[in-house]
Amino acid sequence: MLATLAGMEPATIAAFLLAGVVLNLTPGADVMFAVASGAQGGPRAGLAAALGVALGSVLHVSLAVLGVSAALLAIPGAHDAIRYLGAAYLAWLAVKAWRTPLPDPRKGATRAGGAVWRGFVTNALNPKVALFIMAFLPQFTDPALGPVGPQMAALGLLFVMTGLMITGAYGMAAGWLGRALGRASGVMGKVSSVIFAALAARILAEG
Repeated sequence: MLATLAGMEPATIAAFLLAGVVLNLTPGADVMFAVASGAQGGPRAGLAAALGVALGSVLHVSLAVLGVSAALLAIPGAHDAIRYLGAAYLAWLAVKAWRTPLPDPRKGATRAGGAVWRGFVTNALNPKVALFIMAFLPQFTDPALGPVGPQMAALGLLFVMTGLMITGAYGMAAGWLGRALGRASGVMGKVSSVIFAALAARILAEG
């Protein structure tokens, strides 16, 4: 990866990083998911959710580089099927967050592990992420420098790393805010439930 990046124009990499940071700073579905996870389970859960989202992005980058994403989404009905699965999963998380009692502080590691998995599944089942990565990464590649695949992989990893840092910061901030407000009333769990439900509705509405 380093060798690939070293062969690319510094201005191109700088432009890519700037675009990636701006996109990640804009609160989207991934950020809102990490915020909801942090509000429900604390800073650790918020960071863990961001890590899960990042792993989902790694999957999307890998599939885009291999050409699998384009082939899969070209199948009639595949886009909608993945979208419906993602929305259903978020709706299930919303119901679970609404009904779940206050988290046990002694089970922090378990909650973090679950947040990683939920973040991964939510991102992996979002076809808009796959479409975005397929459209975004190639804009910063140059066939004159060699195969485009390695360039996309290197840029994709940079995008995932910046996304992890920014989304993780959002998630941890939400977790600290939740602690400051106190979760004894169960309000933060309800807030998380509403966010999960809103994300599910957004996925369905966007088509």
